[in-house]
Amino acid sequence: MKLFHFTLLLLLLQTTIWAQHSINLIVKVNPEKHLLYIQQEIIFNNNTNDTLHSVLLNDWNNAFSSKNSALARRFSDEFSRIFHLAKDEDRGFTKVNSVVDEKFNQVIWEYYEERVDLIKLCINNPILPNTKQKFLFNYIVKIPNEKFTKYGFNANGKINLKDWFLTIPRYENKQFIAQSNENLDDISNAVSNYQIDIEFPKNYQVFTDFKQKEYFEDLINKKYKLTAERRQTVSLILEPIEAISFKSYKNENVEVISDFEDKRLSEIEVALVIDKVTKYVSSQIGNPKQNKIIVSNDDYNKNPFYGVNQLPSFINPFPDEFIFEVRFLKTYLNNLLKEKISINHRKDHWIEEGIQQYILMNYIDYHYPKFKMIGSLSKIKLLKGYNILSTDFNDQFYYVYLLMARKNLDQPLGSDKNSLIKFNEQIAGKYRAGLSLRYLDAYLENNIVQKSIVEFLDMNKSVQTSRYDFEYILKQNATTNIDWFFDTVINKRDLVDFKFGTVKKQKDSISVTIKNKTFTNVPIPLYGISNDSIVYKKWLTNIKTDTTFVIPRNNIDKLVLNYKTEVPEFNLRNNWRSLDGFIFNNRPLKFTFFKDLENPYYNQIFYVPTAEYNLYDGIKVGMKINNRSILNKPFTFDISPEYSSNTQKIVGGISGMVNQNVREGRLYNIRYSMSASTSHYAPEALYTRIIPSIQFRFRDNNFRYNKNEYIQLTNYYVNREKSSFTTDTNTDNYSIFNARYYNIQSEMTKYYSFHTDLQISNSFGKISAEIEYRKLFEDNRRINLRFYIGTFMYRSTNSDFFSFGVDRPTDYLFNYNLLGRSESTGLFSQQYVMNEGGFKSIFETRYANQWISTINGSFNIWNWIEVYSDIGLFKNKSVKTKFIYDSGIRLNLVPDYFELYFPVQSSNGFELNQPNYGQKIRFVVTLSPKTLISLFTRKWF
Repeated sequence: MKLFHFTLLLLLLQTTIWAQHSINLIVKVNPEKHLLYIQQEIIFNNNTNDTLHSVLLNDWNNAFSSKNSALARRFSDEFSRIFHLAKDEDRGFTKVNSVVDEKFNQVIWEYYEERVDLIKLCINNPILPNTKQKFLFNYIVKIPNEKFTKYGFNANGKINLKDWFLTIPRYENKQFIAQSNENLDDISNAVSNYQIDIEFPKNYQVFTDFKQKEYFEDLINKKYKLTAERRQTVSLILEPIEAISFKSYKNENVEVISDFEDKRLSEIEVALVIDKVTKYVSSQIGNPKQNKIIVSNDDYNKNPFYGVNQLPSFINPFPDEFIFEVRFLKTYLNNLLKEKISINHRKDHWIEEGIQQYILMNYIDYHYPKFKMIGSLSKIKLLKGYNILSTDFNDQFYYVYLLMARKNLDQPLGSDKNSLIKFNEQIAGKYRAGLSLRYLDAYLENNIVQKSIVEFLDMNKSVQTSRYDFEYILKQNATTNIDWFFDTVINKRDLVDFKFGTVKKQKDSISVTIKNKTFTNVPIPLYGISNDSIVYKKWLTNIKTDTTFVIPRNNIDKLVLNYKTEVPEFNLRNNWRSLDGFIFNNRPLKFTFFKDLENPYYNQIFYVPTAEYNLYDGIKVGMKINNRSILNKPFTFDISPEYSSNTQKIVGGISGMVNQNVREGRLYNIRYSMSASTSHYAPEALYTRIIPSIQFRFRDNNFRYNKNEYIQLTNYYVNREKSSFTTDTNTDNYSIFNARYYNIQSEMTKYYSFHTDLQISNSFGKISAEIEYRKLFEDNRRINLRFYIGTFMYRSTNSDFFSFGVDRPTDYLFNYNLLGRSESTGLFSQQYVMNEGGFKSIFETRYANQWISTINGSFNIWNWIEVYSDIGLFKNKSVKTKFIYDSGIRLNLVPDYFELYFPVQSSNGFELNQPNYGQKIRFVVTLSPKTLISLFTRKWF
C-alpha cells in the first residue's frame, strides 16, 4: 500500500526528479588577503521538459559588494549600522574574469535585474530537455568579515566559507528561483555532485563534511581533493594549525566535526552529550545522508537558542551539561535538516523549522520532563509565587508565540521567510511551527506526525520536494480530515480562542456550550477533571459558532478547554468552568513584585518601587501598581503614587488603557486611554492634568516595512496652581483639544517623518506641520533636515505661554520630560527639545505669537560629530517679520537620546567670544527606561 501511495504521489504532484548537475572547482586560498582564486566547471544537466535559453546562477558572496544590495537593505531595515560603516577590506565581492562554454566560446553574462548576487548566463546554444552543457568560469572571491553574518574571516585567521562560489539555483514551475542573499541562511540550490580541489598554506587545516580522497603537501602549501554527491550546500572551514578548535566525534550513526565546547565541561562530557544527541535524532529521523556533518559555533551564533534560559552566566539556573546539550541539539538539527530536505528554503522554511522545533521539544519531554522554564530558580522559596518559575520548560515556546500574537505582530507560517519581521523569522515563527506540529500530533495521535516526517525525509533522498509533498503525506496518513491545519494554521494568522458558554449538570450527563470567540474553525480538546485527575477527554471539532455538547457526568468537578495547552490558543483565562457550586472564573487577587507571566488562575497585580527626578519635586520615590504582565492585555491600568522629597507632598498619576487589535486591514490597533497626573511645574506650584485619548494605528501590509502611521485625538484638561515664580497667571486652568497625524518611515540608512498638529481651545487655535528627513549616504556621510511651519488661526490671549517656541517650547501640555520646565536661566534651562522652532541658540525674542517657519539641518564631518545650522522667519503681533539663524557643532552621541550642541555663529554674533559661553551649550537627555529600551527592540519588531 505504501508503494502505491508513493507512486500515486509522484503522478499526482509531478514531482521533479533531481537533475544531477556537476560542479567542479579548483580553489587556491590566500588567507592573508582573504581571497579565493577559483576555476570552476559547471556541467548543467537539463532534466526538465523545458528548453532553456539562459541559466541563472547564485553569486551570494557578491551581495557584500554593494550598499544597495538586498543584503544591505536588510541590515538597514533592522537598524544595524555595522555593514554601512564597514571598511572596504571587510566587505566581500566576486570578480568574474571570464565565462566560456565547452567550446571555449565566450558566454555573455550580466547581473540579473540589477541584483548583484544573481548572475544570468546568456548562453550561446539553448539547452534542450535531457541534454547537458558545460560552462567554465574564472573568478576571484573576496571573503567578507564574519562580523556581518557570522561567516567569513575573523581576527584569529579562521575562515568559515558560506555560499562562497557560483551555484545553480533550484528550478521549479518552469523557471529558476531568483532569490537574493538577505542574511537568512536559506539558499535554495539545485542538488549537485561536487568535486573541489583546494590549495591553501601549509600552516592551515581544512574541515569539511565532504569525503577527502587525496592529499598533497609541499614546503609551502597543502592540496586536498574533496568530493560529495547529491548535495545542496558546501560546509568548508579553514583554521590555522596553532589555533585548531575543531574535533571529530564519531559513533555508529554519524561523524560530527565540531568546535562546540564548554569550559565547564570536560572533553569526555562533551563527547557523551554529542553521542546522546546524535543517537536520539537518528532514532527519530535517521542519520545524515552523508554520515558526516559539521556543527560549528558560528552556526549556533547565527541561529542561537532563544529563550528565558539566556540569563547571565553568574545566575546559571541550568546544569552546564543541559545548556550545552540544547545548544548543540538545535544547531545539529538545523544543519542536518537543511541538507536532508530539498525544498524551497525561503518559501517552505516552516517545514524544516517546524520539524527542528518538534524534535527539540520531544527531546526535552523525553530527557528532561520535569525541567522548568527558569531552571533551578524555581526551587528558591523566596520566588515560589511566580508563575514563570513553575512553568514547564517547553511552555516558553508557546509564550513567545503569544508575545507576538498579543502585539498583533504574528504572521502566517506559510509566509516567505524574507517577509517576516526579525523576531518572527528567528524566534516566534520557528516556535509556532513546532507548536503547530505538536498540535497536529496531539489531535491525530498514534504517532502519525512522526511517521509522516520520516516518510517525507525518505522522499527527499531521491526527489525534489515542496510543502505539497509534506501535506500529501500527512493527509494520507491521517485518519480524519486535516484541511484545517494547512488552510488555517499554516497559511493564515487567525487566532484561536474558545470559551465556555452555559453549562448544565444532569444526573448522568453535562450539557456544555462552547463559544468560538474568533470563529477560527479548528479542533479544541475538552477535559473533565475530578480531584485534579483527568477523567474525560474529547477533541471537539467543527465549532464555527456557539455549539452545545453533551458529555458523561463521570464525577467531573471542573471542565477545562485545552488543559495541556496542545492548542496555541490566544487566551487561556477563559478556559475553566467549575461544577462545584461557585464561579471558578472569579479569580482571587494575587500581588507580585515587578512582573510575571500571565497566570490564568488569578487576577494579578504587580508592584515595583520607582524613583524619578525633577528640579521642583526633587527625588520622587513611590510605588507603581499595575496589571501589566509580560504579555500584552486588552485592558491595563497603572497607579503610581510618589513622594516628593522637596515638597513632602504626594504626586504621581493613574491611567487606564483599552487595547483593541484589528486583525485585517491597514488599521491594526485602536487604543482608548484615560490618565490623570500631578507634579510640580515650578517651586511650590502643582499642575494636574486629565487626558482622555483615542489613537488609531495603521501599518503597511508588508510588516517588515518600518512605517508607523497613526491618528490621535486627545483632550487635555490642565489645572495649574498660581506661582509667583511665573508670570502667566491668566493661564492657570485651560482645556485644549488636540488632533495629531503621524507618518514615520525609518531604517538605518534613511528616516522620514511627517506630522501635523491641530490645537483648539477657548483662547486660541493653532495648526502646524513638520517634515523631517535623515539620510546615510554610501560614503557614510549623514544629513539631517527638518522643516517646520506653524500659525495661529485665532488668538485672544496676550500671554506667550501658548506661543510657538523659537528655541524651546513652553510645554503647556506637559508632554516632555523637562527637568526644570519653568527655568529661564541656569543648567536646566539649557535642556533642549527638538520641537517648534528648533533653534539651539537663545535669542532675545524666544516666542512667536502669529506664525513661524524654520529649517533645521545638520551634516556629520566625522563619525558622530556634526555641524548644524538653523534658519527661520517668525512674526509677532505688531512687530515686523524677523529673520534669524544659528550654527554650531553637534555631538550626536545617541540620536534623540543624548546629544550636545555648541553654538558658534548666529544672529547673536560669534558666540564663542561672548561671555558665559557655558550657559549657551544645549543638551538632550532621555532618562526614561521605556524610551531607551526602544533603541534595542526596534530591530526585532
